[in-house]
This record gives sequence, structure tokens and C-alpha cells, in this order.
Amino acid sequence: MNSSLALIWTITAATTLLQAGNGLLQALMPLRMQAEGISVASIGVVAAAYGLGFSTGCFLAPSFIRHVGYIRAFASLAAVVSVLILVMTQAHSTLAWILLRGLTGVTLACIFTVTDGWISARATSSHRGRILSIYMICTKVALMLSPLGISFGDIRTDGLFMMVSALITLSLLPIAATTTKEPPAPQGVRIEVRKLFATAPSAVVGAFVVGLVNGPVVAITPVFGISIGLSQDQAAALLFALQAGSLAMQWPLGWLSDRADRRYVIAGLAAGTSLVSLLILWASAQGASLLVLWSFAIWGGLALCIYSVCVAHACDIVEPGQIVSTVGTLLFSWAAGVTVGPLFGAGAMQLIGPQGLFIYSALASLGLVAFIVMRIMRVQRTPAKGGFADIAPTSSASATLSPRAESEVSPSADEPEAEPSGQKVEASAVARADTAS
Repeated sequence: MNSSLALIWTITAATTLLQAGNGLLQALMPLRMQAEGISVASIGVVAAAYGLGFSTGCFLAPSFIRHVGYIRAFASLAAVVSVLILVMTQAHSTLAWILLRGLTGVTLACIFTVTDGWISARATSSHRGRILSIYMICTKVALMLSPLGISFGDIRTDGLFMMVSALITLSLLPIAATTTKEPPAPQGVRIEVRKLFATAPSAVVGAFVVGLVNGPVVAITPVFGISIGLSQDQAAALLFALQAGSLAMQWPLGWLSDRADRRYVIAGLAAGTSLVSLLILWASAQGASLLVLWSFAIWGGLALCIYSVCVAHACDIVEPGQIVSTVGTLLFSWAAGVTVGPLFGAGAMQLIGPQGLFIYSALASLGLVAFIVMRIMRVQRTPAKGGFADIAPTSSASATLSPRAESEVSPSADEPEAEPSGQKVEASAVARADTAS
């Protein structure tokens, strides 16, 4: 165990610093844009640009890593992200924000492919669960706590952007200090949405709707907080509540999903997301800021956990050799949702007001419930023991067991290409949704 930890401490430290910067950026960007008078609809377009860039980066990453290797890929990409953050201090138009956010989406997707591939290759079979748990907890806590750093500066000045840039630059130090050999380069993965939809339609639709709902909520939450009368610090704390809720609920929900048809769990989480969306609307109308905060924690514990159950459900059904491709396809479906979801969410806020975001969330979640119930009535499945409970009990985009990318990374030569259906799926394969903004 200790020797295995020695192999991953550098990439774990680097990713933790990177996620600390990324989490602060998630809170800072929408608040800065709003302070500059950019409309909510335009902020949604910027968030959509991130989703489009992220999905593009997922496809570009394997060939880039094959060309330069893991260490140089991380170093060069982190340097690019750091520069992009500094350039954001000079962004004063919607077009500039769209271009910069799209480019950060591309580069962050490539970086997360590097980190996930590194961890997956270095975690040995006998200690994989514990090692991935340590990795995911470190990065999840960084993503959860960093939005609170918004209180250290003024969103109208450049200091907080410099702090984000500094954290991302510092992530280069552990990588530069590593003395271990980098893993073998990854290979690409075929994306087969139509084929997987024919096999596991609940998983494909679930992943897409997760992107539709979680994308705009994570991206626009700070603006929502300000719009209902919260202070800058309280608005950033809503992101903390989302991630804290998902961290607390991931493991219990995983345990439950291993003992029932996972589609019931997906439907229950989606129904709960819809109900809590209404609770947020009521609490915000009453001006009950503490209840709003707790409601966001519950919302995060439900909505941010759906994707991982979708992945586990699909991997229960497909052949063992198709698991990596399956996760890649689900990641693509999620990214498609993240790309268009912020447009709908921001549009609803623009038309209806702040409450439009969670009216949209409630309706989209109900649509998923209806689809899953229809599938349950048409096809009965027996519970698949194992699988989900063996995944590390945390998040990245961030992210929990949300989308992150074994979908772009092939296993190392001394690991099997895919573990049997019903056994554990790599935690790093489902950890990216937390980073969507």
C-alpha cells in the first residue's frame, strides 16, 4: 500500500492544487461576468462553450499524450490554463469570455485525461479501491472548499484570478519533482451512442439529462445566489454545499444501488432532484438563506450522484470488453447535455427570473423520471450485486463519482482491459461532472 501511494502522491498533489484553482474559478467567473453587466443568457452561452470545449478535449487528449507523454502533457497544459486565467482579467466582452472558457474546457479535459490515466495505471489491483479513494477525496475536498476563497478578494479586481493562476501554476511543482516512470500512453475509444442506447437506454438518457441539469446549475449557481439577495460569500458557499452534499451521499446511494434495480435509484434521485428544486424555489422566495444552503446540499447529494449510477447500470449490462467504450460513450452523452443545458437554464432565468433555473431543473428531472419509469415497465431487470459499491466514495468534474475519464484512457499493459460486468468500475472513469461550469 505504501509503495503504491508513493507512485501516485505526485499526481494526487498536482490534481488537488489544480482542482483548488478550478473550484475557485467556478465561483469567480459567473460573478465577475455579472458584475461587468453581462446578461444571464450570455453567461449560459459561456458555460455552454466550456462544455463544447471539454468534449472536444476528451477526443484530442489521447493523441496529444501519445505524442509528448504524461509529464510533458500535464506541464504544458497547466501552463496554458494558467495563462488563460490571467487573460480573463482583460476579458470585457461576451465573445472574449466564450473563447477563453472554451479553451479552458479543452485544456482541462486533456489535463484530467492525464491525471486519470496516471492514477488508473499506477493503482495496483490489490489496493486500487483505497488508492482511488485517497485520490478522489483529496481532489473532491479541494473542489468543495476552494469556492469559499471568493471571500479573500474583490471580484471586480484581478487578485482572485491571480490566485487561481497561482494555484494552477503550483500544480506543476509535484509533477516536476516526480522520480517515477510515467505510464504507457493511452489509446482512443470508440463512441457508439446508438449501439449503447439500444442496449442500455436508461443509462444514455440519464447521462444526457444529468448534463442538461447539472451543467447550468453548477455554472450559474453563484449568479442565482446574488439574484435572490445573497452576499458574494454566501453565493459562493452554495457551490460548497452542492459538492459537500454529493460527497456525503455518494457512498450510501452506491450501497443502495447495489441492492436494487439501479433504474429505481436513478428514478428516485431524479424525482428527489425535482422536489428539492421546488424547495429551493420556496426557500429563496421566503428569504430563508440557511434553508437555501441546506437545500443546495440536498440537491447536490441527489443530482450530482445520478451519473455514477447510470455508469454502473450500463456496465452491468454490456460485455466486459465493452466497459471502457461504454464509459466513453456515456461521457460523450453527458458532455452533450453540458453543452446545451446552460443555454436552457440561463434562458429560463432570463425569461422568468432567478426561479427559472430551478423550474427548469425540476421539469428536466421529471422528464428523466418519466422515461425511466417507462423503461422499468417495459423491461424488468434483476439487481446486479457488486459494481457500484467498490467505486471510491467521492467525486471532476469535478469529479464524486461523476464523469472523469477512463473513457479516454486505455488500461496499462499489466492491467486487464476491462473488469467483468458487476465488478468495480474505475472511479476515475466517472469523475468529470463536478468540473462542469
